[in-house]
Amino acid sequence: MLVCHCNLIAEKEIEDAIIELLQADPWQLVVPAKVYHSLKKRGRCCGCFPNVVETIIRVTEHYHQSLVTSEMDVVSHLDRVRDLRVQYGSRSHEGRKTGHRAA
Repeated sequence: MLVCHCNLIAEKEIEDAIIELLQADPWQLVVPAKVYHSLKKRGRCCGCFPNVVETIIRVTEHYHQSLVTSEMDVVSHLDRVRDLRVQYGSRSHEGRKTGHRAA
């Protein structure tokens, strides 16, 4: 499946890049810019970044599950991201509140 139409990058290419990054350092923070840099590409319209983030979460979670013998040691990355989306999903936490005055 084609994930990035601007750069013509398939999902398999992104998955392979993520695995390569994780093999170099399993606990590094993998972000879309790092994946694109490893592919010698760069985000253009960045419309694909949400799908790339979901792929990073899925592949990273699977990668770490394959390394660990006990499922209790595995933290669900997808659940943590969902919690953050609920917590920070709206933009109501940004900007000034009503009645706020600069000092």
